[in-house]
Amino acid sequence: MGIHPSPDLVPEPPQLKSTAGKWLSEGGESNTQHEKKPWYAVLWLTGVDYFSTLGYQPGIALLAAGALSPIATFLLVIVTLGGALPIYAEVAKRSFQGQGSIAMLEKLLSGWWSKIFVLILLGFASTDFVITMTLSASDAAEHLVHNPFLKPYIEPYALPITMLLLTLLALVFLAGFSEAVGIALVVGIPYVLLNGVVVVRCFQEILTQPERITAWQGQMFQIGDWTMILLVAGLTFPKLALGLSGFETGVTMMPLVRGDRIKGTQRLLTAAALIMSVLLISSSWVTTLLIPPEAYAVNGPASGRALAYLAHELLGNVFGTIYDISTIAILWFAGASAMAAMLNLIPRYLPRFGMAPDWVRYPRPLVFVLLAINLGVTWIFNASVEAQGGAYATGVLVLIFSAGVAVALALTKEVKEGLAPRWKSYYFWFLTAVFGYTLIENIRERPDGVVIATGFILAVVIISTISRWQRATELRVEEAIFSDEESIRLWDQLVAQKVCLVPLISIDPEARYRKTQQIRTHYTLHEPLIFMHVTLLDDRSDFMGGLRIQVRKVGTDYTLEVGGAVAIANTIAYLSEQIKPTAICLGLTRKNMTTQSLAFLLWGEGETGLMVYQILIRYWASTPHEDERPRIFLMSDGA
Repeated sequence: MGIHPSPDLVPEPPQLKSTAGKWLSEGGESNTQHEKKPWYAVLWLTGVDYFSTLGYQPGIALLAAGALSPIATFLLVIVTLGGALPIYAEVAKRSFQGQGSIAMLEKLLSGWWSKIFVLILLGFASTDFVITMTLSASDAAEHLVHNPFLKPYIEPYALPITMLLLTLLALVFLAGFSEAVGIALVVGIPYVLLNGVVVVRCFQEILTQPERITAWQGQMFQIGDWTMILLVAGLTFPKLALGLSGFETGVTMMPLVRGDRIKGTQRLLTAAALIMSVLLISSSWVTTLLIPPEAYAVNGPASGRALAYLAHELLGNVFGTIYDISTIAILWFAGASAMAAMLNLIPRYLPRFGMAPDWVRYPRPLVFVLLAINLGVTWIFNASVEAQGGAYATGVLVLIFSAGVAVALALTKEVKEGLAPRWKSYYFWFLTAVFGYTLIENIRERPDGVVIATGFILAVVIISTISRWQRATELRVEEAIFSDEESIRLWDQLVAQKVCLVPLISIDPEARYRKTQQIRTHYTLHEPLIFMHVTLLDDRSDFMGGLRIQVRKVGTDYTLEVGGAVAIANTIAYLSEQIKPTAICLGLTRKNMTTQSLAFLLWGEGETGLMVYQILIRYWASTPHEDERPRIFLMSDGA
């Protein structure tokens, strides 16, 4: 049996009275719970993020590796199938609710270091998802402005078109985001099929011009033998790393999978990786052989749209326009996938940490914030696909690297417990090292991703710190349970009478005797005394806690042993509202107030007497004045 908060015990965030304020606080449907689907249907919801990279990945590979693009892409596929896929298969095994690698690391670590690490990862995740939206919209605009039917009219307007697409994306979420899986099927399957048609047509063209293969081989072997070719191609791999996107999103889709979530998600990830691997290798090879360097150069006609360029060249402008429409649709919906991920990711962690303002509970204000960020990032990069590639790759690599660390740590622990073979732990530490090297090289060559991520991290940390400070005086108790039947019986007894609540550092007989003498001597209090002692959790970085209460009767008085608290003052305030005492006697330490304030914010300790008073005043101000408030006595002897 437990004490559960009454509906008004935790005040709701303030409701805005204006029409606009009410509309913002209504929320929306960005967190809509979809009907569970087979894994092969949910695959396409992951695919809109993963497969949409075909819109720009072949062009970026050409810029990064030139004639070595197919070899570099082949190495990317090896790392995908042998590295990223096994890592996220293990994440799925340990994260069946779809929390992902960030939640795994949060569980493996503890205390404030865990919270800070999660905040940093949230900054990089924000970079990944925001750049997914801005880069996808930018590439959609590239396909639009280079369409031969529209190019004469809209070619100079790539930036405003990108901003318009991002605004339309935000409007969808403001209006309400409905069935995502069905839309993903309609958008994803035609796109993959159209890419298959383009690739097959390109192979036919190459077969009629075998001299292109000879010319390509000549360009490759100018670099050296196969050892040198593989080495140079490997050095370009970090620039192609954005082709690894989609795995973290795939894990977040686990709650939508019908049946065995773990196996279904692992099949989903495997199928997506295999489909994408075939498309990546084939597209990189045909684009390398068929597109001249001046066409795929920055601002060239194939820049950011290599496969679309070939679709128009080899299959005509009508088919090319159909391909453009399909590409624009999947790129735009990839942005929708990222927006949905952000609207779920931020509320999932920050409110739990006490590190989010009240409006984060509502998706609509968050959509406006994300739109402003998206427009700012797009303006900074001038809607350039190539310029955003480094930042995107940084976000993707940090998430995969953190997933590798989480899996390697989990396996190391399981090896010690005899639950996993030692070679498996070594293999995943090796994979983590590979992704760590790739991340470092990407940062060294393209530091813009770290610059953007640092901005997100600073924003997250600053907002979180301010929010934690503002919310520190909430009651911060989720529930309370009793340790035994006697505690339940005595609790019902004490709340039915007038009592005086006396929190103490220790409730041993000597401490209770001293405090009783002091109260009876200096105050006119004749009610039974409830001596309360609060024990804090080891991890005081948690914002909310669940209490465990033991009640005992000593003569006419009572003792209350309370465990599992995250903050002493908040626990006292919470239980005082449950007990409804006529008076509360609180001690003062009279120590340095700055030190005490920091101790309260970080470890839930500090000047308890004053903090209980502030917490109760805040709570009373937000609740109806129905009951007589207790008298509060601040006793300055430090007891």
